[in-house]
Amino acid sequence: MGSDSDWPLVKKAYDTLADFGVPCEVRVISAHRTPELAAEYSKTARARGLKAIIAAAGGAAHLGGILAAHTTLPVIGIPVAGGALNGVDALLATLQMPSGIPVATVALGSAGPVNAALFAVQILALSDDALAARLDAHKKALAEKVGKANARIAAEIAAAK
Repeated sequence: MGSDSDWPLVKKAYDTLADFGVPCEVRVISAHRTPELAAEYSKTARARGLKAIIAAAGGAAHLGGILAAHTTLPVIGIPVAGGALNGVDALLATLQMPSGIPVATVALGSAGPVNAALFAVQILALSDDALAARLDAHKKALAEKVGKANARIAAEIAAAK
């Protein structure tokens, strides 16, 4: 993450990865204040066993791009809301990468970090059948939750008649 103030948001990604049993590293690295550290972190990520990188940043949001420029690992960007444009600048900066330097981008807000983590899990599950099975169970649980919500609303409407 670009700043320690991003931790409450990034913790949602961390917790999601932990729920799936996926180990991860968590670092505060600024694309602008510590550019050499960002480059070195990304260049050495594969050697440390990383399979994907999740980068959260607000404002100019160059962290995902800087990391992607120095690795061939998938990079997933979480734009962080805040500032004068309430995160639209971070969203656009994360989305608008030049050809050849892709950064997958998730939504602003609380869904973004969870989706970033789930996307990383999906990438890892391509070569891990046990993780793929946990993802299947997760999708089934989501569907069951919707079914229960639907039944609850239907019962509430029926009771009101």
